[in-house]
Parts: sequence; C-alpha cells; structure tokens
Amino acid sequence: MHPMRLASLFDAPMDYADTVLDLIGDTPLVRLRRVVADLGPEEAQPLLLAKLEMLNPGGSVKDRIGVRMIEAAERSGALKPGGTIVEPTSGNTGVGLAIAANLRGYRCIFVMADKQAEEKQALLRAYGAQVVVCPTDVPPESPDSYYKTAERLAHETPGAWMPGQYWNPENPRTHELTTGPEIWRQTGGNVTHLVAGAGTGGTLSGTARFLRSKRPDLVVVGGDTEGSVFSGDTPHPYLTEGVGEDFFPETIDTSLVDRWVRVPDREAFAAARSLARLEGILAGESSGTALVAAREAVRSLVETGDGRGKVVVVILPDTGRNYLSKLFNDDWLRDHGLADERASGAAAAAAAAAAAEAGAEVDKAVSALGARARRRARAGAEPVKREARA
Repeated sequence: MHPMRLASLFDAPMDYADTVLDLIGDTPLVRLRRVVADLGPEEAQPLLLAKLEMLNPGGSVKDRIGVRMIEAAERSGALKPGGTIVEPTSGNTGVGLAIAANLRGYRCIFVMADKQAEEKQALLRAYGAQVVVCPTDVPPESPDSYYKTAERLAHETPGAWMPGQYWNPENPRTHELTTGPEIWRQTGGNVTHLVAGAGTGGTLSGTARFLRSKRPDLVVVGGDTEGSVFSGDTPHPYLTEGVGEDFFPETIDTSLVDRWVRVPDREAFAAARSLARLEGILAGESSGTALVAAREAVRSLVETGDGRGKVVVVILPDTGRNYLSKLFNDDWLRDHGLADERASGAAAAAAAAAAAEAGAEVDKAVSALGARARRRARAGAEPVKREARA
C-alpha cells in the first residue's frame, strides 16, 4: 500500500522504518571510562568515545557497505534480477550483503577462512546463504585461498556478481558519506583523534577522509594485528578476526594514517573481554585491537600533558556474540595460549583500577557503618550489627 494512503488510515503519527535497511547507521557514541582508568586522572585524560557499530541490524559496521555495494551494482547493471552474490568475507560483510540480498531477491555464496568463528558460519546460513570454508594458512594467490576460491565460484556461477569489498570504491565512499559525517555531528565538530582497525581499510579510510576535510589537524590512529602488512610486519597467521591483511587492498589509503599500533592476539582478546566486564559492551576481537590502539592514543596525550580538551573517537566494529565459542570461551583461549589476561594493559591495569575503586567504596561503606554503630552506642542505643558486604 502507498505510504501516504496507509498513513491516512490512522489518527496519530507513528514512528517506524519501512525495512530493516532503513535502520543501518546513526549508531551512538558512548563514553569509555573504566578501560582507561589506569592511564591517569580523569581530568588529565581526553574524552574517549566509542562508536557502537554492533548496534546496526546485522551486528556490525559492514551493514553500511553491504546495501550500498548492491545498490551501486544494480545501477550499473552488474547485478541483475535473480542474480547470485559471491564474496570472500570474515562474516560481517556477508551478513550485511545477505540482509540486503534477501530483501531484493538475490542468492548468496560466501567464502570464509577456517579461522572464523563457527557462529559466523551459522549466522550466514541462518540468512539462507551458502558458505564455503577455505584454509587460513595459505598465501592470497593460492588457488585454495578464500580470495581465489571466491573468484573461481563467481566465474563458474551463472548470473554471479562479486562485490569485491577489497577493491570496491563504494566501501570507503560509504563511510565518507555516513560514518564520518555522523561522528562530526555527534561530537559537534570537536573530534581531534580517530582510532579504527583496518581489514579492507574502508572504514578507517572513508571516515578519516571526511573528518580530515573538516579538521585538517585530525590525528588518525590505525589498529593493526601482528602478522599484518599495514603496520609493516611480515605476514604470518594470526587469530584475531576482521582486522589486518597480508596484502594492501585498493580500499585502504595509508597516507591518511598518522600512526599504526600493532596489537598481538593476546592483547586484542584481553582488551575485548575487558570491554564486556568493565564497560558492559560485548564487542568482537577487532574491537579489542581498536581499544588497545585507543589506549595508546590516550596514554600519549596524558604523558605529554595534552589530554585535556581532546576528543578521541574509537570505532568498535562488531558484536561479541559472534565469538562466544572463541573470544569468550576460556577453554578455547587456554588451548591457544591466550588465557593469561595479565598481558593486557586494557584488561589488567583497568581491572586493577576498577577493583581498587570498588574496594575503596566498600571500605568507605564499612567505615561509615562502624562510625554509626559507635555513635549509637555512645547515645545508649543498642549497637548496630556490622554486616559483611560483597
């Protein structure tokens, strides 16, 4: 039914989206305090804000590019009615594509590396997609890699279209048109530092390009993983999903990045877990990478005395619900040598600060209770029994 005709049937206006695609973007910013509590007094620190991309309908920042890449392919004629979308993905881009594809009548085939969490594979299948799993520890030019496997499937499948998030200009353009403007508006133009991880580099590059057009002195910090070429490391396997690469995608503009922070798997995992335990934010592994990089930005500002008045925005790309069998599974962490959270400043130092804060509050409460009992005793009243508090 026509929207205006439908609206005329009701007396009062209603607030709803026409489809779930209309709910993509405009994700909120929230202040992070406890995960940086160990880095100095709050008044000396910058304002650290996290952009919660897990609140997109599909649970990640990749929802943004999925629908826009499809729309661009429809306009160009590359994707025709009833066609098939074939894409190599760590899972999140696949979900974003699958959501839009289901509403537009396309079939999906997604190719994943075997290091990706089983939840991601199950999630894609839940949206009706076919999932092909390939080995992780092979070079990108190998015919067994998930890149080459996707190319082969796209060639062999009639009516197939491959979005190519690693070279599709709609990837960074989407963030230049949406994510960057949102951050500028939400911070009132006060953002001074942008922190984000990089996989395809689209989120980091597009967001940074817009914000730097508004603020030329914007400082851009990229979070990278050990084993990724972005920060200059020699390529080798790593466990953190959704961040880093063993080649330079066409969608990343490294000239926009002022500083790279290389983050080992152990620190990324521990930092992501600290977000859940200290801030109540259930985020994925690459969010841990971004958080460690953000902590380094905060630390540098505090050490130079430049923190006050600065605004650091860190993009948290996806939800931790996709990683319950890995990131939040103590047995899995022990099996992979990642269980010792003492290695992470984000987890250990901030947890210690939080524990000290909690302990101080308990001591204060017990002390107040004791003082009240002594006053009652001196007044001739029956002493109040001291109760233990957790």
